[in-house]
Amino acid sequence: MKCLRSGEPLGGADEMFPSSESLATKNFSASGHSCLDKKLDTGNIEEAESSLRESGVLNYEEARALLGRYEYQKGNFVAALHVFEGIDISIVTPKIKIALSRSRERNKKHSHNHAEPQMSIHAIGLLLEAVFLKAKSLQVLERFKEAAQCCKVILDIVESSLPEGLPDNFGAECKLQETLSKAVELLPELWKLADCPRQAILSYRRALLHQWNLDVENTTKIQKEFVVFLLHSGGEAAPPNLRSQMDGSFVPRNNIEEAILLLMILLRKVSLNRIEWDPSILDHLSFALSISGDLTALANQLEELLPGTIPRRESYHSLALCYYGAGRDLVALDLLRKLLSSREDPKHVPAHSKLAVSDSERFKRQYEALHALETASRMTRMRDPLVLYHLSLEYAEQRKLDTALYYTKCFLKLEGGSNVKGWLLLTRILSAQKRFLDAESIINAALDQTGKWDQGDLLRTKAKLQIAQGHLRNAIETYTQLLAVLQILSKSFGSGKKLYKDNRDRARNLEVEIWHDLANIYISLLQWHDAEVCLSKSKAIKPYSASRCHALGRMYEAKGLYKEALKAFRDALDIDPGHVLSLISTAVVLRRCSDQSNPAVRIFLMDAIRHDRLSASAWYNLGLLHKAEGTVSSLVEATECFQAAHFLEESEPVETFR
Repeated sequence: MKCLRSGEPLGGADEMFPSSESLATKNFSASGHSCLDKKLDTGNIEEAESSLRESGVLNYEEARALLGRYEYQKGNFVAALHVFEGIDISIVTPKIKIALSRSRERNKKHSHNHAEPQMSIHAIGLLLEAVFLKAKSLQVLERFKEAAQCCKVILDIVESSLPEGLPDNFGAECKLQETLSKAVELLPELWKLADCPRQAILSYRRALLHQWNLDVENTTKIQKEFVVFLLHSGGEAAPPNLRSQMDGSFVPRNNIEEAILLLMILLRKVSLNRIEWDPSILDHLSFALSISGDLTALANQLEELLPGTIPRRESYHSLALCYYGAGRDLVALDLLRKLLSSREDPKHVPAHSKLAVSDSERFKRQYEALHALETASRMTRMRDPLVLYHLSLEYAEQRKLDTALYYTKCFLKLEGGSNVKGWLLLTRILSAQKRFLDAESIINAALDQTGKWDQGDLLRTKAKLQIAQGHLRNAIETYTQLLAVLQILSKSFGSGKKLYKDNRDRARNLEVEIWHDLANIYISLLQWHDAEVCLSKSKAIKPYSASRCHALGRMYEAKGLYKEALKAFRDALDIDPGHVLSLISTAVVLRRCSDQSNPAVRIFLMDAIRHDRLSASAWYNLGLLHKAEGTVSSLVEATECFQAAHFLEESEPVETFR
């Protein structure tokens, strides 16, 4: 201790560490470092620890804590861990708890009336810091579960001692609050590294629900990290059990709702100027609310943002997408008009469609996506259903149907056959292989295993399979059955109940498409009145629909009313400029009623191909256009177009894969 005594006295016996300048909270003096270095370099931890205790100022645990911190600061994590493991924290835990619980009750002046000397706040800070540094050492050594259990000890001690929360300025003079804040933030990360998602979620909730005296920055950071984990961890957590929750308060039922609640709290902090604006908050909220299907709520959140938080043009664009997705087409159209007005930037709207990307860039992205998914499947050992689903989807869209079929079957096996989207993808792949009977059998089996809610898409796919086989009457019966199911479900929604809003909107959109499908069947059968009835039913539900205008144009075309047909197709393109079927139909009618070499025909067909390069009809009609030109080069181009159309038609599903 001669080396340590070269400095100022350490203080009286009743307070081991009287100030932040004491031995427990400061590094050693230069002479102290030199003296201890000689002892520690020889590997004699016990001798160094004994030297620190000779004066009677430090007990065994405190001396070990100080030596362990010294080794940790030098980067000797194995040696630090060896020192820390010599501390049995359970021995001093009762004293720590008593001292902490009394710290709230004590007056500013220290009480000396206790039968035995009370542990000082400085000693508590030193010991809890030792536990924290032990957890950090274990983390460096990749012993994550042990590290998490070690870190949890700190929170357990403090929370049980101060169940109502920490007092203000708790342990500020000895960095006890700093150690505690770091432990609260570290614990969820350690559980994630240990691959214990349930414990990670519980630790996040504990960090946010207990009063730890965290500053705004730390709390915000924890909230953001928790949101990301809830949205992207891949597991579903049990709802929080909030015993202190007030009656009638909102309690999230799943990961998505809990993430949305946290994101709304963060947005409120932004509105109150408590934290700076972070664009990722809105990105995560958009993702979460899109998954939950409540795009109207997302629009409300966008409108509540303070002016200037995000650029006005970006706000218009995002709001238009929200309202369009929520089925409020007129509101979305009005916003887009404002966005494209001369006062704003008419070129601001991104070109999100595939036509904005060159062929080489598209192929490059497809290759990179496929490579990433294959890597993910190997890393997860074919045990992640989400990876398998998207892998099969990517192969299907590239028309590698056998490989797509294999991964879809793996996905369904992993999900236990309970996922409807897996059955739908499987039947679409089989339909692309022209195995219609097999696909229909699978649909029938899936219908037997699913409830009413999930039968809509299955029945529609079944009808499409029947149409592909030429069984139009059977398809009409299936559509009639589907309409009956939707009618039954609509009665269960209840008027004005927000709980059923998303399902109600989904059912209405599905009903609109059913009327369009039926209208197209009746047009094929030349049953004009029935087709008109179906289109009127559709218009009553959704007045503006590109699909309805296209079906109306087809009916006029079948009647030989080409002028009226072109107007109907033009109306469809006014609603949706990228409606591929209307682009192709416009080109076909123009060829039929005008000069064969009309340049507008080529423009419409090339536009259709830019929007959907896998459209067999577009390639076939482009081939007819080249063939009609009669030159040697045009005949070569026509041959290539016909070959592309044949390949795509042979591998075309009854519905799009995605």
